[in-house]
Amino acid sequence: MKKIILILFIVLSTALMGYVTIRKSSDVNKFLSHEIDLKHQHLRFYWKNKNGKNFRNFQNLKTELEKENKELVFAMNGGMYNKDLSPQGLYIENGIIKSKIDTIKKGYGNFYLQPNGIFYITKNNKPIIQTTELFKYNNEIAYATQSGPMLLVNGQIHNKFNQGSPNIHIRNGVGVLPNGNLLFVMSKEKVNFYDFASYFKKKGCENALYLDGFVSRTYLPSAKWKQLDGNFGVILAEVKK
Repeated sequence: MKKIILILFIVLSTALMGYVTIRKSSDVNKFLSHEIDLKHQHLRFYWKNKNGKNFRNFQNLKTELEKENKELVFAMNGGMYNKDLSPQGLYIENGIIKSKIDTIKKGYGNFYLQPNGIFYITKNNKPIIQTTELFKYNNEIAYATQSGPMLLVNGQIHNKFNQGSPNIHIRNGVGVLPNGNLLFVMSKEKVNFYDFASYFKKKGCENALYLDGFVSRTYLPSAKWKQLDGNFGVILAEVKK
């Protein structure tokens, strides 16, 4: 009897380990992620170049940075935008408000799926993601971008997201990890909001913000992922000097 129990235990343990391995492998195949520690890495927000022209895509930004002897380590589109490629909602760059906060609660599109939120970085390199309703402007904010909806609020998945929803798209977003680092994620395949938010929750994020959908691109050569095209408003970029 003891031998049978031992065999069953071994079989179940092996099956469980196999399941965990498959889940991890599935996540790697489904999501591209990049972690940033603001104490040691430099994250900047970009919209227009020195001549006042939109960067529009990662290639243009990369070219501009190389002229300044800087390296583009990572880039991701940083929120929704209007037809003229201006940021939708709040946008702060180098402490300057370039676009005002949008507090409208009813409107068309994902941006207005409440609660939406704001991702910002303080001048002492502290990242914060919170709902638009809770956001309070202060002079210590270096960078900020507004988007929506929130994926996670206080560790809870947005109550409008449905498990098994057929509404699938390429998606990208940002969350704050338990260690205070930022987690940027883009799906490699089409996913629904619930599964996308679940990935951030599984990683331990308390708050996470959706950035955009099918237009999303990521430049991350360390992961052999080099999307340099696109037509964006705000670009979030890790730069090495």
